Amino acid sequence: MSAGNKTASLATGQRSFGPGNPEFPLFPTHLSGCPVTSTAEMQYPLELAFDYGEAKDVGFTEASRQSWQQLMPPLHPASSMPVGLTPLIDVSAIAPERLRDRGVFIKDESRNPTWSHKDRLNKYTISAARFEEASTIIVASSGNHGVSAAAMAARAGLNCIVITMPDVSPAFRDMILGYGAFPIFLQVDARWPAMRALREVPGTYPVSNLTAIHTGHPWGPEGYKTIAYEILASPGGEPPAAVVVPTGYGEMLYGIFKGFREARDLGLTQRIPQLVSVEPAARGPLYHALKSGKQATTVPGKPTIQGGTGTTVNGYRAVVAVRDSNGIPLLASDEAALAAHAKLARQGIWQEYSSSAAFAALDDLEGLSHDGPVVVINCSTGLKEPPRSMQVKEATPDLPSLRAYLKSEFGFDL
Repeated sequence: MSAGNKTASLATGQRSFGPGNPEFPLFPTHLSGCPVTSTAEMQYPLELAFDYGEAKDVGFTEASRQSWQQLMPPLHPASSMPVGLTPLIDVSAIAPERLRDRGVFIKDESRNPTWSHKDRLNKYTISAARFEEASTIIVASSGNHGVSAAAMAARAGLNCIVITMPDVSPAFRDMILGYGAFPIFLQVDARWPAMRALREVPGTYPVSNLTAIHTGHPWGPEGYKTIAYEILASPGGEPPAAVVVPTGYGEMLYGIFKGFREARDLGLTQRIPQLVSVEPAARGPLYHALKSGKQATTVPGKPTIQGGTGTTVNGYRAVVAVRDSNGIPLLASDEAALAAHAKLARQGIWQEYSSSAAFAALDDLEGLSHDGPVVVINCSTGLKEPPRSMQVKEATPDLPSLRAYLKSEFGFDL
């Protein structure tokens, strides 16, 4: 193992979210939650601690992106894939009327290398793996996380095993194979026992959650801080009124919150936006945990098309992000997500249903404390949704037939 923190990073160690916030050295990374405060009923995640007193050259402008590295985990030279710098797309014209004068923007994370936000997380989990001299990454995922880990591991010269489901989207399957990773197809309930079994092999390194109450990798949410930094570096340089986040376990939600909190605590902005979590109405463990005043709760796994956020247990980091930002937990129905999905597609933005749900939730967004725009996070492209079965009818290439075809198939008069 190599501590290897010779980068610009000011990270000093790992800090627990558990009672008393005990701290640990930067390495080894604690991949099963806090080893001191966790119990059988509640497992607490960890985050990275930083020496903020030394962060004297940090800025959030277009010209200061390199200075952000001081607030990021150590970056191994092999973890070199460029990620982030995704655009903000103005969708005010199709937003609820009461929000249009504020400005509503999509932060389009589908522009990352594997078309999802998970690249920000895995750039740093893979960096940790390289510092700890792993040879093989293990990830349990039905979607974006597995594809991203496969790509980032390949770039960093590591093997990658992706434990996924037999009915995984063909796009995910082909991407995993294309990156040279090794998929193992198992039913949902068998994935985590497989992860724990593979972890016993020397040289393997999990980058997925290993605990009943989600804790995840301590370095992962740190990668999402750059979303906040990029928003602050956009024209105007002011924090938005709110950031609306499709939320599963809440790693991105917390990372965005932490990025804004750091900027505020360093005196580089005046406030933290309200973090708005959006979950499937059929599940919504974070919503129910917050409404009942719990740190975590488990809900039944009712069917939902919002696969990217359809978790049955929340993570504690998500509770902290909403609570400490005076945030707002919301739910979105599948019907609302489908309607928003179609509306955004007509704007040239085709995204997964979980992201469309976040835009749909704007209809229920009330109680904003500040003026300013609303930013909605788009996690991933619609290409990753399971394909619909479709029987196509061939056309005849003369003008009357083509016009008749467009009318009969799509109701379009040419």
